Amino acid sequence: MKVAVCGAGIAGLAVAERMAALGAQVVVLERAPGPDPRGHLIDFYGAGYEAAEAIGALQALKDASYRIDEATLVDEQGRRRGDLPYDQIAKALDGRMCSLMRPDLEKTLRANLPEDVQLRFSATVTGVDSRADGVTVTLDGGETVEADLLVGADGIRSVVRKLVFGTETADLRYLGFHCAAFVVDASDIARESEIEQFAVTDTIDRHLDVFFLPDGRAAVFAMFGVPGAELPADPRAEIRDRFADMGWLVPEILHRCPPSEDIYYEAVAQVVMPRWSSDRVVLVGDAGAAVSPFAAHSASLAVAGAYVLAEQFRTTSSVERALDFYEKLWRWVVEEKQQISRDIGCWTLPGRSRPVSLRFTWRPLVKRFVTTTLGGEPNTVVAMLRRGTPDTSD
Repeated sequence: MKVAVCGAGIAGLAVAERMAALGAQVVVLERAPGPDPRGHLIDFYGAGYEAAEAIGALQALKDASYRIDEATLVDEQGRRRGDLPYDQIAKALDGRMCSLMRPDLEKTLRANLPEDVQLRFSATVTGVDSRADGVTVTLDGGETVEADLLVGADGIRSVVRKLVFGTETADLRYLGFHCAAFVVDASDIARESEIEQFAVTDTIDRHLDVFFLPDGRAAVFAMFGVPGAELPADPRAEIRDRFADMGWLVPEILHRCPPSEDIYYEAVAQVVMPRWSSDRVVLVGDAGAAVSPFAAHSASLAVAGAYVLAEQFRTTSSVERALDFYEKLWRWVVEEKQQISRDIGCWTLPGRSRPVSLRFTWRPLVKRFVTTTLGGEPNTVVAMLRRGTPDTSD
């Protein structure tokens, strides 16, 4: 079986590894000239953690992760307002949680690829001809790639989704915020700050996360309310404008903000589709079912969804049946996480009524919420697949 994967991000690398492990000939097509160094600190848990363990990548992820005991909540002037108990969250998840930089997650997944997987950078997909018996992928320059299956794993602004499903099929639901991630040199800032490792501004309609890395840099993640989903021409200028009146360490961080091309910048949105496949084309990760950053599920769902998709080919050689099974097993999980993400957006991150510290306390109710909705129920789809394929009959 020949499989073409569009996108060398988290979902694309994960599905490429699994399909190759099952004996498929896999080529990964990525339009960027190389691995994306942009990104921020992510929390990796739940079904994705289970899937990483299943594919043999978990120890490497742990080796690349950081121990975080707490995140300090500060107001706009840097005054301490409370803490988010990371150690207790991890304990509630039985320790099955890693906090690491997104580029390090991708690096680990690349290193986990079998040697025979072709990873092609600077390969832009410009056309897709999907048929009942195969798919032809056209690249810029006119080259074509023939495959039995095309996996679209090219993110929230998926080219594969647009080419195959059109713009009217997918519902891109804007959630009222833009987000940005970048890294700055911060060795002197860290020394001057009373924050030892991780801080989150406890503010209304905007927030800034600052994570001090051991190498002297700071990973910054910003989120702020914006009326429309249209992206600005100059992300750096937009970020500086949105946080210009904030005190604490923010003015110096904004001064050191890198050029726009070195900033990850995107609208906070979800992708909702009635179906993720058409003939021999299927979407995974944000390309078909983005959940938004609110619940911090994207990376976990990308790895887990890729695992669930690939595992369907373990028991059937029929592409149609495999894609149907994937949809039956995985759709309810994604839709549940999308609803959770919308709920969290109204409840916690950047609030439109009051700061996070007034709404977040570590009580049994919150502990149960973290354990079941963020981490997932004990009998996840991935866990069941590891024990044996679940019943997918109607």
